[in-house]
Amino acid sequence: MRQGHFLNLLLAGGLALPMLCGAARANPVVLFDLKSGKVLEHQDAFKRWYPASLSKLMTAYVTFRAIAAGEVALDSPIKVTKHSAGEPPSKMGFKPGSVMRLDNALKMMLVKSANDIAMAVGENIGGSQEAFADRMNAEAARLGMTGTHFVNPNGLYSPDQYTTARDLAVLVTALRNDFPQYAPWFSIEGLAVGKKALPNYNLLIGRYPGADGMKTGFVCSSGFNMIGSATRNGRTLVAVVLGEKSAISRAEAAAKLLDQGFDTPAAGSTTLAALKPYGDTLSPNDLHDEICKKKTKEEQSEAAPTVDAKNKPKSPYQVKLDHPTLIAVGLGGATGPAPKAFVDQADQNYADVPLPTWRPDKPLPADAAPAATGTAAAAVQGDQPAKAAN
Repeated sequence: MRQGHFLNLLLAGGLALPMLCGAARANPVVLFDLKSGKVLEHQDAFKRWYPASLSKLMTAYVTFRAIAAGEVALDSPIKVTKHSAGEPPSKMGFKPGSVMRLDNALKMMLVKSANDIAMAVGENIGGSQEAFADRMNAEAARLGMTGTHFVNPNGLYSPDQYTTARDLAVLVTALRNDFPQYAPWFSIEGLAVGKKALPNYNLLIGRYPGADGMKTGFVCSSGFNMIGSATRNGRTLVAVVLGEKSAISRAEAAAKLLDQGFDTPAAGSTTLAALKPYGDTLSPNDLHDEICKKKTKEEQSEAAPTVDAKNKPKSPYQVKLDHPTLIAVGLGGATGPAPKAFVDQADQNYADVPLPTWRPDKPLPADAAPAATGTAAAAVQGDQPAKAAN
């Protein structure tokens, strides 16, 4: 490391000593203490990065805020739209028109990382993808996530959807401190949908001692992202790891950071709030060719690679959990208030509403044309209004 660059990092907020002792990392990381906000380790914390499904943490935060404001309730209906049903995997695959409770939708989004459900949540609560993205960006600005911008609620690739490791740390802090009642949702080991079991993509859950959250994400351009949290002896640490090369390596990288943090009793020298921007904060790092041109389709997945029965797993994070605790989710049971924004948006769709015709049992106005009859009347009521509305 050049001396000038080293000094700049120190002036930017104090590079944590454990980082200086180890080998330089090639991707953004942040390790911090959730309670104090002290940063134990960081590198390229302000580097622009594609968040992938880590975006769903902001989707959850906006939704929690909507619940707190009384806009919706945990048992409010979330309807799968044609648009949301068409989102690519990972997804639940429910048909358009399917309805589920909001709490079940959020669990599917956070554990299965379902893109269709995240979009449905956004469209129902925001009224549209665009309106919900506006709310995501408003919350990001309010929280001080200065290097972040959203265009969709699920994290599917867009050049205009980006964040930083530091901003994600700020978001996690808000999620855990503002809405502690939902913390258990981030540590669910798996979901039960009918007879199907869906494991959590966060491979720390159930495998790393004290692991209690948070989320993973992957698109070709981002590489394998992860936020992992763990609590030991009342101390909660959070590791943000972006751009790893596989689902296994991101879990190992997060675990290693957490290990270093728990082995270091002293807090860091700076806080997330005091950490000043440094390095290149505008140029995104696109890993598309490196990640997806060199890997099989199976490796281009949030799921851990399968292991043959004859072979021992190469990593403890490749071992399947014995008898994981599964939370049952599914469709139906939504008896709460419908999201007002979604209802309002639906009410504005006039394309399929026929224009009123004069009632045959009433005399025609003096200037009215003669009434059509038979099949001609059906044509007037069925086709013309749709054309007029377009």
